Amino acid sequence: MKQKTHSGAKKRVKVTGSGKLLLQKACKNHLLSSKSKRQKKADRLGKSTGKGNQKTLANLLNISR
Repeated sequence: MKQKTHSGAKKRVKVTGSGKLLLQKACKNHLLSSKSKRQKKADRLGKSTGKGNQKTLANLLNISR
C-alpha cells in the first residue's frame, strides 16, 4: 500500500529548493501594532528546523534523506 503524506506536516512545513525544511515562526498573528518592523519581518521569513527534527519531518513528508 502506498504511504500517505502527513497532512498536518504538509500545512506547517515548507521545503525549499535546496531541500531545507522551514517552519513558521510563532507570535505573528495578533498584537502586531506593538511589535517592531524588524521583528515582524524576521517572523515572515520563517526558521529552519534543527537536525533532530529533520529526520522526523522528512518521514512525515515522505522525503528521502
